[in-house]
Amino acid sequence: MNIYVAEFIGTALLISLGSGVVANVVLKETKGYQSGWIVITTAWALAVFVAVVVAGPYSGAHINPAVSVGLAVAGLFDWALVPGYVLSQVLGACFGAFIAWVVYKDHFDVTEDKGLKFAPFATAPAIRNYTSNFISEVVGTFILIFVILHSTGAQLEDGNNTPIGLGALGALPVAFLVWVIGLAMGGTTGYAINPARDLGPRIAHQFLPIKGKGSSDWAYSWVPILGPLTGACLAAGLYLIL
Repeated sequence: MNIYVAEFIGTALLISLGSGVVANVVLKETKGYQSGWIVITTAWALAVFVAVVVAGPYSGAHINPAVSVGLAVAGLFDWALVPGYVLSQVLGACFGAFIAWVVYKDHFDVTEDKGLKFAPFATAPAIRNYTSNFISEVVGTFILIFVILHSTGAQLEDGNNTPIGLGALGALPVAFLVWVIGLAMGGTTGYAINPARDLGPRIAHQFLPIKGKGSSDWAYSWVPILGPLTGACLAAGLYLIL
């Protein structure tokens, strides 16, 4: 499989399942209605597992621009590949959000609250304070990238030409990593920790014919983009120092 196709498919799987679980929990008349934060964080973690299983052997399973940038800053990934990875991730995220919308369209239609209609697509802060929200995204992504960077040794030494990524941890460990970040750090902003995960679905929300939808909240959109990228660069910088 081509590395860019792998990133597209992996990210699409991640977002279709992640957006799907949010839709299942917040939209009216679903089987999982109001089942809570544990359901959401668990499914997001397992969605990462699924994405890594599929994309890992081909692209390293970055499925996140912050991973691609962080690894490039640390000298573990070719900068020339970063634009193609990021574009594939954003497009895959758009498509994944579209899939979730198609599956839950009837439930979007019967849900009146515009905020709940938006929730399956992109993140929004529990308390809107851009400084605090930015810090939350920086910290969550820092932990993600810092752990990944300290788990690359075995793959670097085994002679495998597969690019380093989330697959360097293994599908199950990275799922646990994302799970604990969500449980511990996700209550403030919804833990995007992934610019593509937020930007792609936000674009989809903007253009999809969602009945009674509200704003796509572009005023907030810089936080889940710049926050994760900053956290990734800081993690890479500390990794190089250590």
